[in-house]
Amino acid sequence: RDQIRSLLSPAERRVFEKLKAPQLIQDYLEALPQNFSYAVGETHRSPRRILENKRSKRAYCFEGAVLAAAILAYHGASPLLLDLQTDDEDEDHVLALFKEKNLWGAISKTNHPVLRWRDPVYKSVRELAMSYFHEYFLPATGRKTFYAYSKPFDLSKFAPERWIMSEESLDWLAEALDGSSHFPIAPKNVLRHARRATVLERSASKLQQWRK
Repeated sequence: RDQIRSLLSPAERRVFEKLKAPQLIQDYLEALPQNFSYAVGETHRSPRRILENKRSKRAYCFEGAVLAAAILAYHGASPLLLDLQTDDEDEDHVLALFKEKNLWGAISKTNHPVLRWRDPVYKSVRELAMSYFHEYFLPATGRKTFYAYSKPFDLSKFAPERWIMSEESLDWLAEALDGSSHFPIAPKNVLRHARRATVLERSASKLQQWRK
């Protein structure tokens, strides 16, 4: 925590300082415009690059999760990520984990009404991860695609300069997270027979907070 505080600029420190609770961090992420550059060539920008000027203040799930983890660490919590893996037809999702009264919750940046914030009511990371299964499907067909989740990925094992203040893309971090230990959510034959999302659910999932 002290190391992060010493490395932040005054402007960065002002942002971090006011976001004292996970709920406030979630509100801040939801107010950030969506970063659509991942659609044409994925970016993995550090918190410093996200906050450096008005034009850069935008994020998608990975960037939002890393920023949230950095702010949590600033306030003395563990900076933990959770990776939700899907099959090749869908996209993985990354969350920042936190604990309150020994229960798990999640901070999430997404442009859609699903895969969002989770209140700290879950007794285990698996229980929290499983709460995303029903909502994780392809809008075109309703087929559910979420099949594995990672162990809590602790960013404190890396120097803050590498992931909070870096001017370079955090491709190495995305690769390390993707290659970390993951657990299947259910046997493959069970997942193959999961009920598809209904037309109503698929229609609702197409709502977007930010337009490109």
